[in-house]
Amino acid sequence: MLVPVNSQRTSQADDDLHLISLWLQGKSPHSQEAYSRDLTQFVDFIDLPLSDIKIQHFWDWMDHLKEKGALPATQARKLAAVKSLFSFAYRIGYLRFNVGGAITLPNIPEKLSERILSEDDITKIFAQASTLRNRVLLKLFYASGARVSELTNLYWGAVIPRNKNKQGQVTLLGKGNKTRTLLLPEKVWTELMELKSEATTAEFNLPVFQSRKGGPLSRQQIWRIVRDAAKSAGFSQNISPHWLRHAHASHALDHGAPVHLVKETLGHQSLTTTSKYAHARPDESSSKYLKID
Repeated sequence: MLVPVNSQRTSQADDDLHLISLWLQGKSPHSQEAYSRDLTQFVDFIDLPLSDIKIQHFWDWMDHLKEKGALPATQARKLAAVKSLFSFAYRIGYLRFNVGGAITLPNIPEKLSERILSEDDITKIFAQASTLRNRVLLKLFYASGARVSELTNLYWGAVIPRNKNKQGQVTLLGKGNKTRTLLLPEKVWTELMELKSEATTAEFNLPVFQSRKGGPLSRQQIWRIVRDAAKSAGFSQNISPHWLRHAHASHALDHGAPVHLVKETLGHQSLTTTSKYAHARPDESSSKYLKID
């Protein structure tokens, strides 16, 4: 239930719906879609105006998510979205109190190590690509560490040759509309140029990875390409494009890449995020100093 705000208080939002639209502004289309979905679930379950929501309502919703089988990471993500909305509402004077500020996010077990593929695994997945387009997509995910949205939005104008066309670079549009430019390995660049030569049209403003209708591949189509190649390679896990991003970070660090360079390549905001990959697959352990029969 979304209702107008109390007119006796000064606020930059007219009602709950206006508040949400203000909060969503500036976020990526993918984030807007995900946050809107989470907020709709929350509002439909509580069925109260935001100004009437109490702490207990948050806990009731969390119990509801658990009963439906939502994973801890999903619970935390949904709760974080709602907390963010309430914090925003408080900052702009829409709510008198920030009820969400008293809610603690649930602890999420770190399972990064379970989602890092080996270099042999990556090669097996590449080999299962059904078309040149799909193979280049898989290799570019791994070589660039790109997110799904970044390759969905990649267009030919952002693909530029270097070193007498033997190498090249791509400019990706990442989170917060921040761009980063990445130099590609020669083998990946060669196949990317092969894809360009086979394209019916590869003009400046056209997507690199086109659907049959000529528009960019959707997020769902890209996920399906990665998932199908992984399944064909014999993997039972539900492998997503993000696994290739994880693999890029882990393998680059394994081969001696400076952590700050991996951070810049992947577009991480903090070195702490990048450093997790080094801890996920350690080369050393104090256990080797123990005497175990």
